[in-house]
Amino acid sequence: MNEPAPVRPGEELALAPLAAYLDRELGGTSPVTVEQFPGGHSNLTYLVHRGDREMVLRRPPFGSKVKSAHDMGREVAVLSKLAPVYARAPQVYAYEATGEVLGAPFYLMERRRGVILRKDLSAGPAGLADDHPRVRRICELLVEALVDLHAVDYRAAGLGDFGKPAGYVERQVTGWTERYAGSQTDDIPAVTEVTAWLAAHRPADHAPSLIHNDFKFDNVIFTPELDAIVGVLDWEMATVGDPLMDLGASLGYWAQADDPPAYHQLPFGPTARPGMLTRSEVARRYAELSGRDVDDVVFYYAFGLFRTAVIAQQIYYRFAKGLTKDPRFATMIFAVRLLVEQARTAIHRNAI
Repeated sequence: MNEPAPVRPGEELALAPLAAYLDRELGGTSPVTVEQFPGGHSNLTYLVHRGDREMVLRRPPFGSKVKSAHDMGREVAVLSKLAPVYARAPQVYAYEATGEVLGAPFYLMERRRGVILRKDLSAGPAGLADDHPRVRRICELLVEALVDLHAVDYRAAGLGDFGKPAGYVERQVTGWTERYAGSQTDDIPAVTEVTAWLAAHRPADHAPSLIHNDFKFDNVIFTPELDAIVGVLDWEMATVGDPLMDLGASLGYWAQADDPPAYHQLPFGPTARPGMLTRSEVARRYAELSGRDVDDVVFYYAFGLFRTAVIAQQIYYRFAKGLTKDPRFATMIFAVRLLVEQARTAIHRNAI
């Protein structure tokens, strides 16, 4: 179950200003206490208790220099319009944009209860790890939820101006290459090779859709019975763009049994467990349900890996510069190396 824990040292929220804000915005004067959801490596997520009511609070990480990657207004904009037409999107309750209350912008949304599947399925519902047909169905539900998102009529939902779909693929390759350069700490030759290949092999943009850009197991909430997905979280990178780039982002988090042993050290979900779909099976299932052509899937997969490597690099940069003391971030540079090497291997093999 996605349960909170005590707040990590250095990431505490100022309770008195928060309580006063809630009193103004939501009415009432109930006491406020806060816990923190321990997962995630980017925006911080808290559980706010106010009397008998629970709300989830999202705010940027402390010490981040990448403000564009932690845009609370972006999450609020997409969730406010999406919740009425995509049932898996939580409802937003309030948005504080100035940073005057907690030192950074934040928003509050409804809490969705359920199961988030982590890497070790044996820690999940009893018998799940050995129930391979059930595990396969869980994979299919994840793909179906992604296809459903890409089928949303984003213009009808009021998101027609959300993002710039024209030239999306080219802009992403260029932008993430620049982001890497802006947070680089180590010399990694594979990065040069991968970025050059991506720049030279960009496919044409597909018809745009609303895309999540971080669609993976630990960002979705299943029912306790694992028969449906009832929540999709972490919309900080959502936009309107090429849906195949969204598929590539998901594949970039998908380790499978025949990957190198070192690659399995990365904190991905349970995707390599027996019964899980392979990356190729995920891509085929997506193509069957969406009707989209996935012939260039190696490009989308390699880009998904590179983009995740850049995110890891940005996190490591914060740690290396002393902007965060979170010990989880100390080994992020090894993740950067593993991810770009995986991308280079996929390019050389022309296979995912």
